Amino acid sequence: MNRPLVLILAAVTLDATGIGLIFPILPALLREVTHTAQVATLFGVMLALYSAMQFLFSPVLGVLSDRFGRRPMLLLSLAGAAIDYVLMAMAPHLWMLVLGRAIAGITSANMAVATAYITDISPEADRARRFGYFHAMFGVGFIIGPVLGGILGDSWVRAPFVAAALLNGVNFLLAFFFLPESRAGTRGARFEWRTLNPFIPLRWALKFKPLVPMMAIFVIMNFTGTMYGTVWALFGEDNFAWSGTMIGLSLASYGLFHAGAQAFLTGPAVSWLGERWALIFGMGFEVVALAAVSVAADGWIVFALTPLFALGGIGMPALQSLTTSQVSSDKQGQLQGVLASLVSLATVFGPLFFGFVYFTVRPHWPGAIWIIGACVYALALPLIWGIRRRE
Repeated sequence: MNRPLVLILAAVTLDATGIGLIFPILPALLREVTHTAQVATLFGVMLALYSAMQFLFSPVLGVLSDRFGRRPMLLLSLAGAAIDYVLMAMAPHLWMLVLGRAIAGITSANMAVATAYITDISPEADRARRFGYFHAMFGVGFIIGPVLGGILGDSWVRAPFVAAALLNGVNFLLAFFFLPESRAGTRGARFEWRTLNPFIPLRWALKFKPLVPMMAIFVIMNFTGTMYGTVWALFGEDNFAWSGTMIGLSLASYGLFHAGAQAFLTGPAVSWLGERWALIFGMGFEVVALAAVSVAADGWIVFALTPLFALGGIGMPALQSLTTSQVSSDKQGQLQGVLASLVSLATVFGPLFFGFVYFTVRPHWPGAIWIIGACVYALALPLIWGIRRRE
């Protein structure tokens, strides 16, 4: 594995850990600042604001990285994130926390730049495998972050923000001193205010016909993926009377198997099957797992099905690799920005949809939520069947 790839994956892991540090402790900080226990609505608003900023700024950072280079955009976002977390750690007022979460959403849009960087340094034959590494490392960071954030937050509610600032500072230094540029940008490029319009890249993508079905698949897969975080804990409590420890163990098991499959199975699966069939097979395994867990009578069955769920993880890197083959090298940042924007859109509406559906089916059959999720997931199948690699 080459050094630039190792460095960008390390940056992704540290970034995900820093993001995950905040989530367990943010409600407690809101209670401290507002002096009230009723912060559920405010917490939801801040999560939505974070996703909205990602939606708006992922295309912008992607376009800017095409124009001015990947490295300056990564350094700018990492420095901004470090400063932002320091300000949030010291924030005495609610408006400062709200502003901080908005800035954090903007800087987290650097994931679009990171995926464009991986595209730059990877031959087409290696992209699916390396996108698998990317998703695996992000998943590992997101497992470590909440655990570490919960431990630090028990000693001081603002400690996770300090830790997140330090992680982003380390990330910035690694990138500044050791990460080479993967694409220098356009010679003589000048900043234009219209570049900050996020809807220009989105309009470009929607007019590019080969991309439209792939973007639809991307939305469906990410939309369905929000189901796990939304109802997993509730289903475990309702169906198996799981404690918090059991819920945590089941989620950790799911995350580790998922990361392992993406890191070690994506490459061989794509080499053997090709991206399109790897995507179909991954979807098939996940649908079977969803159907099985819907009728599971004991909690151990969920743990037994975790490897089957994990095999579904090979689909996303395969799709991402297939999508990159549709556009030229000078538009990869713009493409990855659009895809990251679609992910953030799915994270806004997915939990609302699956939360509402779960509370509708819960009194009758809680397991129905997984069947409904599988049906939503299956909407992508005819689209997958119709896509072809662009020559």
